[in-house]
Amino acid sequence: MHLKLIYQRSSMTYKEILELAGKHLESLVGSQMDVVDITKPPTLEYAEHLAKTVSKLSPLVGNMIEFKVCEELNTLDWKGLGEWKRQDPGFPDTIFDGKIEPQPGIEIKTWFPLATEITARFKDSINHFDQDQTHVALVAWLPEYIIYGKPVLIDVWVGSAKSLASARDSHYHRPPDYLVFEPEDTSSRTSNLQQTNTNGYKFQGDSSLLKKAEKDILSWGANGKVYEPTVEYQTKLKGLLGKYPYRLDTNFAKMDRIQHESMEEFKSKVLESKLHGHRIKEWAKLISDSKTNTIDLIKDLI
Repeated sequence: MHLKLIYQRSSMTYKEILELAGKHLESLVGSQMDVVDITKPPTLEYAEHLAKTVSKLSPLVGNMIEFKVCEELNTLDWKGLGEWKRQDPGFPDTIFDGKIEPQPGIEIKTWFPLATEITARFKDSINHFDQDQTHVALVAWLPEYIIYGKPVLIDVWVGSAKSLASARDSHYHRPPDYLVFEPEDTSSRTSNLQQTNTNGYKFQGDSSLLKKAEKDILSWGANGKVYEPTVEYQTKLKGLLGKYPYRLDTNFAKMDRIQHESMEEFKSKVLESKLHGHRIKEWAKLISDSKTNTIDLIKDLI
């Protein structure tokens, strides 16, 4: 259905609300986020220092952008059906609070592409997205002049949280070498104590133990290695965890490693984008390279 027709209606489905919200976020590409302003460096020496340290601002600015995005969503007319609100802590961090069921939500992740890798993680269980009622928005931003100025939205990717979780589980789960576990059932606990995250475990035994574990999995049937978030399948995985040595993988679920096709295309597009005479991936390499004379690269920016 055309977006204009949706706007004109007095009622919307949760999918239509997510569609409108996603399109609005995508329309913000190129706009400034008035959340902070990094002062123009007064000297080349200071500019060189700033180029090496500006990435340290990423967590702070990213968090402020997340709040700003929620405000932006509320600039649209939602026909009295509700409004977008932040919930911190909680998942997703932005929800549509109103009359719509199931409740639409958007998890907002930010990416500072001079760091190249998307460092944000996505660990939430696919069981939370049974009706595909949650989207993820990945917002790429940089200072207007690479190392100073207000944050500018370079690009925005919006996709289904369910598809992201599915890609993650399929990519990581390689039993018996690597196991993905669903969170325990904590529905009876208060909201702040409920567990929603999956975790990854890496096999730590020798080759002979790995072969024994492989034989155990053969007894599960032809689809034994296909990931399932069900209680029955998770019980089988716990059997392996109790029988063989594994370690918790602290790098599990980094978005840069999930290998979601659409998000990978987005990443490539952003890194190929050209700003102030260089592609973003070139800026990232030039600034991070200790052998580069950064002053010569940034003198035109100030």
